[in-house]
Order: sequence, then structure tokens, then C-alpha cells
Amino acid sequence: MNPVTTHGPEPVLVVVAHGSAVPRAAATIGDLMTVVAERAARRGVHIADLRIAYLGHALPSLPQVMSTLEPGTQVTVLPLLLTAAYHSKTDIPRVLGDFTRLRIGYGAPLGPHPLLIRALERRLAEADPGVLENPARTGVVLAAAGSTDPDAGAAIANLAARWQARAGWFAVRPAYASPAAAGGLGSTAGPAPAAAVISLLRDAAPRVVVATYLLAPGYFADRIRDSSLAAGAAAVSPVLGASAEVADVLLDRYQSRATSPAPAIEAFAGSA
Repeated sequence: MNPVTTHGPEPVLVVVAHGSAVPRAAATIGDLMTVVAERAARRGVHIADLRIAYLGHALPSLPQVMSTLEPGTQVTVLPLLLTAAYHSKTDIPRVLGDFTRLRIGYGAPLGPHPLLIRALERRLAEADPGVLENPARTGVVLAAAGSTDPDAGAAIANLAARWQARAGWFAVRPAYASPAAAGGLGSTAGPAPAAAVISLLRDAAPRVVVATYLLAPGYFADRIRDSSLAAGAAAVSPVLGASAEVADVLLDRYQSRATSPAPAIEAFAGSA
């Protein structure tokens, strides 16, 4: 008689998004996961079970998703966030620490990654088809949500500098939609998007466009668009959304964690 072989539960990938009360934000994240599945199939990456959790404003929450998994399940948790800040450093690890019955690997946030610059350029070209033809005459505002975490601010500033050097823009200046990050109390992170647009125009940029460095539509994206256009921006790009570049970055993060032999929760280290 052949011995009965028992198999444990399939590995699970849990992607943790910020969440929004705006329904189109969750719809965009859902569309992104569809692209992730398509890109994974092209790359030969097997993801048996892909689940979405939200930090707030939408369901299911991360604790809800984690509580449905069988003991002993190997879980890769990836923050669907563009910078390393409080959520990825503190909020998510604190929740994961309550699920010791699971074998959890914790990966890096999306940014920084070279593909995100390509995604920004593609979205800008959608808003302004000629924007890449003469970058030296165009000032770019890199408009992020913002954070009071100094590492997050430094990451956005570094991204702006790298993008300017790569593309040869008139200038690339970071800006932040969150009042706390845009020069609010206790913060010196930088200006709001409208103020950055005005600053570039005053510095004689022939034209100014705004690159929206957000994953999903919602309050911040609307605020960036409306205030920037009112301040004189020639164009404002849509959010990164369900783009192939973002999906590929997520898969890079997944493969990086999936090849690690360590089953325990580990803080992310390094970036592409």
C-alpha cells in the first residue's frame, strides 16, 4: 500500500493597500491585481492565492484576511505603498506580530524602483502627449501623498533628483498633497503641489506639468489635480493605477521574498 501524502495549505500572497472611502480607489486596486495575475502568467510566476487587504477606510482589513488563513500557511505580505513610512514600518508589522501560527515573510514597499519612473512618464504622456519631446522646457512637479516620516520625504526627493538626471527636465520638484507633509506642523517636507507649480513658473520654467505619484484615485488625487490646474499647470497626470509597470514591481518584490528561506516576519531590506 502506498503511503498517503498530505500537503499543507497553498502559499498565499497578501497585498496590503492603504484604502480609501472612495469606491473607485478599491476598483483600481482590484484592476491592478488583475494585471498582476496577467503579468505573473507571462513571467511564469505561480501565485496560488492572491488576496487584498486594506489598512483603513475599506474592507477587508489586514487582520480579517490573516485570520482566515490556516495555521502553518506560508504567507508573503507586501505593502502596496510607494514609500517606506509609518504604515510599512510600524502598522503592518504590528498586525502581523499577532499571527504567530502563520509562517510570514514581509516584503518591501513598491518604491523606489526604476519601473516607477517609467510608469510616471507614461501617465504624463497620456495627459500631455508631447511632454517628452522637449523635456528641457518642462518643469515637473512630483506630487506624492506625503508623510511626516523623514525617510519617506528623502525617498521622494531622491526620486525627483534621479528622474531629472535621467530625463533632462527643466526641473523636478517634489510636492505633497497631505497638509502635514506639505509644510504643516512639525514638518519641513516640502510644498503643496500648487505652490510647487507657482514656484517653477516664477523660476521661468516655460511650462509646468504635474506627475501624480499615487496608486489610486481619491481625495488626494482630486486635490492635486484641481489645485495644480488652478495654479497654472499645463497638465496633471492620472494616478499610476493598474499599470503594467506597477504590477511588475509588485512581482519583483514577491519573487524577492518568495526566494528567501526565512519563514519569520522580517523587515524589508534594500531596494531596487
